[in-house]
Amino acid sequence: MIPRTVPTWHITNWQDELKELIRNPAELIHLVQLEPHWLPAAERAAKLFPLRATRSYVSRIRPGDPEDPLLLQILPLAAEFDTPAGYERDPLQEQAFNPVPGVVHKYRSRVLLIAASQCAINCRYCFRRHFPYEDHQLNRPEWQQALDYVRRTPEINEVILSGGDPLSLNDRQIAWLIGAIAEIPQVTRVRIHSRYPVILPSRITDELVAALTSTRLKPVLVIHCNHPQEMDERVRAALEPLARAQVTLLNQTVLLKKINDNSRILASLSETLFEAGVIPYYLHLLDKVEGAAHFAVEDDQARTLYGELLTLLPGYLVPKLVRETPHQGSKTPVQPL
Repeated sequence: MIPRTVPTWHITNWQDELKELIRNPAELIHLVQLEPHWLPAAERAAKLFPLRATRSYVSRIRPGDPEDPLLLQILPLAAEFDTPAGYERDPLQEQAFNPVPGVVHKYRSRVLLIAASQCAINCRYCFRRHFPYEDHQLNRPEWQQALDYVRRTPEINEVILSGGDPLSLNDRQIAWLIGAIAEIPQVTRVRIHSRYPVILPSRITDELVAALTSTRLKPVLVIHCNHPQEMDERVRAALEPLARAQVTLLNQTVLLKKINDNSRILASLSETLFEAGVIPYYLHLLDKVEGAAHFAVEDDQARTLYGELLTLLPGYLVPKLVRETPHQGSKTPVQPL
């Protein structure tokens, strides 16, 4: 009898779990019980963008199902070699917004710091899959330069830690960075965008919660969950201490073909998130990054789905449908049909 889920493991320390990432397409295909014919294309596509996945995440994939919505987010496919017109290596033109290394400043009152260059998982639709992280790996003096930029830009009142994934940093590094940001008088909030609570829930330690809540700054954690199947009991348990510590918890989702392009799946995701203390925040249209065109949902379909979602949920559980457009002053709302 085939088990319902991939066998789990017994490592509980998040740093030890990082040492056990799945990086080999052959191992992934074996673990999720796919037929061997998936392997050649996966190996080729992994040379475009490496495979990285946590065993926690892979344990939630249905074995033997090549259409599993979690598997489709991490499995390298031959479709990544398709390059339709309009798909670019830097679809948001972020390199035009780098006043100093490690800083992306696109919106007037918020600034993004590239806090880490790696994630524990490589989502195949990632809009930064071609980002030159080697140019943004900062030493302590360069971090000071980035913080000085924030200090001398008085309209900035919120600092966003991104990456890669900022929770790739250890708790001591995060505490130092948040403490340094708290010394900038005009900054009132620190926001962290992280996939870790979903893909590596053991990352949420008591020390991390303390680092987020031990300064005058209001902490906001934006998780990234695309499908209700991602929200297992370990994820919910990891989010509990954050909610108790009054960290504002939000979620952003990317609308992805064959994964969540269904209004009832999206409604279930919002309900599941809310039960875990997380407010649905954004539903993003796909950023047109080279290698991810097979995930795209057409605009009219997205608008129709969104209209259906409005009928299925109370307003406070409906995320904003948006796209990110280069050189605009904010995310661009997309209206339902």
